[in-house]
Amino acid sequence: MTTPAYDLESVRSEIPLLRTHVPLNNCSQAPQSLRTRRAADAYLASWNEMGMDWDLWMGEVEAARAEFATLIGAEASDVGVATSVSQATSSVASGLTYSNGRRRVVASGAEFPTVGHVWLAQERFGADVRWVPVRRGRVDIADYEAAIDEDTLIVSACRGYYQTGFKQDIEEIARIAHGKGSLLFVDAYQTLGSEPFDAPASGADFVAAGNLKFLMGIPGIAFVWVRPGLADGLRPAVTGWFGRADPFSFDATRLDWGEGARRLDLGTPPVLEAYVARAGMRWLREIGLEEIGAWTAHLGARCVEGAQARGLTVVGPTEPDRKAPTTAILCERSHEVEAALRARNIIVSARGPVIRLAPHFYNTVEDVDDGLDAVARAMGTSA
Repeated sequence: MTTPAYDLESVRSEIPLLRTHVPLNNCSQAPQSLRTRRAADAYLASWNEMGMDWDLWMGEVEAARAEFATLIGAEASDVGVATSVSQATSSVASGLTYSNGRRRVVASGAEFPTVGHVWLAQERFGADVRWVPVRRGRVDIADYEAAIDEDTLIVSACRGYYQTGFKQDIEEIARIAHGKGSLLFVDAYQTLGSEPFDAPASGADFVAAGNLKFLMGIPGIAFVWVRPGLADGLRPAVTGWFGRADPFSFDATRLDWGEGARRLDLGTPPVLEAYVARAGMRWLREIGLEEIGAWTAHLGARCVEGAQARGLTVVGPTEPDRKAPTTAILCERSHEVEAALRARNIIVSARGPVIRLAPHFYNTVEDVDDGLDAVARAMGTSA
């Protein structure tokens, strides 16, 4: 493969930053595009010209909810709108009951800290959190089989490990969890937008993701999908007025619940962020996630091969089918190396003892090679 199935030059023309920089940091933050800028400007113009137009703005929030649902093969009624994955996870976790013989939470050590922290916070309500270990930048299926039992209420397994890019087999984890009568929560932040993902078919019961990474959006908005039929059993303690059956009844004395996953909505929705999120997700869908997935897998393989050829140590998976676009390179001075590359207009992302390169659908092979050359020079490794 030498080029993607879509017009790469046309895609690149939509991202002004590419004129001056090489962004390889989608595992942390997406670049701004002309489409997302126009979406933000549309909200700002409405606010400036109308002062207030909540009917229009709520319509945009609903459109973003529907766009996320379409992206993951689901229905909008099964999607809640959140401000972050921290909030989405908290809404789900606080809606469960940790009693009746099932109070165990089995979480992978690959969870982003915010997800782990939310589960640990449930221990005061009776939860018993157990961890599935990370070994060599991966999580073994056998360790899930050993950890999940009849006392397990829910399993928390990210699709992609934020530090190394390791992709977990969600369908297999779902099989193990459901075989013990347990639920499955999936944080798809590190992969959604870089590959096709069918939430209902995956076996997951909850799927959460934010928009500032591979979904080409900004901070401040996230979504959570709930398998049909499960939402009605949730009574989240983390809630707000938009989680009510009729938010505009303005009744502080009555706690009822919105239909389906809407009960996971919280306070006043993130309107500006919804404008931007919808534009980013729609762009990805128009290009095609199958095509994007093929190209990001090619770039990910190039990262691994190029890193090894330059004498760099790759942490985590090297097989294309087991990794997200993110490639982690062992680097004791990761933040120093990130700063050195930023001075050369190459943007990468440090996380603990690794430096991460995470190309996306707009990147070229030359971008990857330039990034690896710069990392090798900064680390003093021959290129």
